[in-house]
Amino acid sequence: MKKIILSIFGGCLFAGLTNANAQMLINGAGATFPYPIYSKWFDEYAKVDTSVRFNYQSIGSGGGQKQITERTVDFGASDGPMSNENLAKAPGKLLHIPTVAGADVITYNLPGNPKLKLDGDAIVNIFMGNITKWNDPKITALNPDVNLPDLPIVVVHRSDGSGTTYIFVDYLSNISSVWADSVGKGTSVKWPVGLGGKGNEGVAGQVKQVSGAIGYVELIYVKQNKMAYADVKNSTGNFITPSLDSIMAALATAKIPDDFRFSMVNPSGEKAYPIAGTTWLLVYEQQKNATKGKKLVEFLNWALTKGEGMATTLDYAPLPESVQQRVLERIKTIKY
Repeated sequence: MKKIILSIFGGCLFAGLTNANAQMLINGAGATFPYPIYSKWFDEYAKVDTSVRFNYQSIGSGGGQKQITERTVDFGASDGPMSNENLAKAPGKLLHIPTVAGADVITYNLPGNPKLKLDGDAIVNIFMGNITKWNDPKITALNPDVNLPDLPIVVVHRSDGSGTTYIFVDYLSNISSVWADSVGKGTSVKWPVGLGGKGNEGVAGQVKQVSGAIGYVELIYVKQNKMAYADVKNSTGNFITPSLDSIMAALATAKIPDDFRFSMVNPSGEKAYPIAGTTWLLVYEQQKNATKGKKLVEFLNWALTKGEGMATTLDYAPLPESVQQRVLERIKTIKY
């Protein structure tokens, strides 16, 4: 009897391994900003097409751009568009496929975690190291009803190449010529002050652990970790809570060029959250592997139609239908 059971078990195990080995593995790497929605997409798509499995490494946008340029992955992911200089380094034409939009939020760790309001000037000066205490007059003037402590501010920023960083410093550069001239923008910058954390997870973890800390992360990370985050004054003078609605209001104002590389920070909408951005999948127009290329295109078509409908449950804004149609047309140009 034992031999029979072992034989049956061995047969099932062999069959399982055979099926697993038959799956095509498509590798990707990059942004942590969209990791929650991409993870959901990959899990759901595995039910749609059981012949393919996606392996995604959440290593930051800088890593995603580097790996797709070196063709060590089948697709990259980034929240900052690739520069002309970096695109020129790629061995083929890379396409930017926008997927969803999200918000960078200012999160902090204070006694009682009161709801704070911050404007661009205060945020710039905090991250420049000019405002060093939580009861600084610039912060107290914005929050007259909050008893702010005489506590040192500990700035936390990303230590890795990051699209979340790109969106944040793109905003700071947009509202401050001092920041633009002295620090600038990119997936990595030379921070004037602060501690580094790897990934959105690392920054969120540092802020949670350090009293008086302040940092920037994607909206879902503060919601998952039940962290405090600030309302931010937008270009029309309104203090806006980062939310699905205020991200969509920002996205609605964006001017999107044919190559889909665009910024949506500091928009003009009255209800628009000012530190928002989109995220892209980076794929080669000419795929090296015909079979993988076909599977990747099938997934992209699914993501831009069925997948978009899942975005709002994770506080990402889906692309407007008119933009979805433009992106679907771009996907048609991928050759395999």
